[in-house]
Amino acid sequence: MTGNAVGAREERFWLADAAATEQFGLQLADRLRPGDSIALFGSLGAGKTTLARGILHGLGYQGDVASPTFPIVQAYEPPDTRVPLWHVDLYRIEHPEELEELGLDEIRAEGVLVIEWPERLPRLWPDALKLRLEAASDGRALTAQVPPAWGDRWSL
Repeated sequence: MTGNAVGAREERFWLADAAATEQFGLQLADRLRPGDSIALFGSLGAGKTTLARGILHGLGYQGDVASPTFPIVQAYEPPDTRVPLWHVDLYRIEHPEELEELGLDEIRAEGVLVIEWPERLPRLWPDALKLRLEAASDGRALTAQVPPAWGDRWSL
């Protein structure tokens, strides 16, 4: 993960399967509020979209959730979700100018950002929750870097 925010604490979780990964997202959704950003790190197939699906379902979204690899940004808004959430996939971003066109700072001010492939960003917000997923044959490991801004909201 890119840099550790000053004062961030690190926690590790074992997620036995896709259902456990989605359940983790459901629990995380209860703690989200506008202005939050979640950076999802991990290789292809590590479970980033599964975790995002859990977050969205935890916010009340009832539909299918696919990785926004081709549209890059997929917006979910009330009444379909409790708070606005933008699911962003930066995998296909090749040039910094493309990031400027997305307007992530403006989006973040209004809702929650969940970003796959955040390493494509020149910098992350210091209060971003960083989650790294690593797939294994019997599940996946999740490492969380929890910034101080999350205070007592983080207790999974």
